[in-house]
Amino acid sequence: MPSDTYREFWEYLSTPQRDLIQEGQYLMNDIIRHQSYHFKDYSFLVFPFSKAYEGFLKQLFKDTKFISHLDYISDHLRLGKLMAPQLADRLADRSLYLKIVNASSPQLAEKIWQTWKIGRNELFHYYPHNIKAIPFIQVETIINTMLVVMEEAYVALKPFIHTSLPQEPRESTINK
Repeated sequence: MPSDTYREFWEYLSTPQRDLIQEGQYLMNDIIRHQSYHFKDYSFLVFPFSKAYEGFLKQLFKDTKFISHLDYISDHLRLGKLMAPQLADRLADRSLYLKIVNASSPQLAEKIWQTWKIGRNELFHYYPHNIKAIPFIQVETIINTMLVVMEEAYVALKPFIHTSLPQEPRESTINK
């Protein structure tokens, strides 16, 4: 039986985010596990979860007012850049990493960042010198980490979620 916090977290996810997770679980559980074919690289299984992770973070950051509604709907928001700890000082008040640290803890900010790196950046970029082919067991670890970090982030930042009626869009912070 899922915990109350997991159920609440699951209900917080948008329908497209839940669909991505369920479709990814279907691929893992009903197709890949039961086939005799062995892939050299299972990183493609992470993709639906990675999209859900990005969508969840954007939604959470919008709902906590860490980003504006205009940032949330923008095609130009560079979430990874705004979450990068090495850019926190340069980004100052635009740094999502620092906003997470201030709202919760450095540990949570680092977990969110590390999960972003291992579940997205390191897998989906092509480097000729490092293809980063991963076995199925590692895929399971990455996906489980994503889901755990999503729930932890939701629980930790839930007190900062603004539940009032939508306001006029604030100025975008992405091009400053």
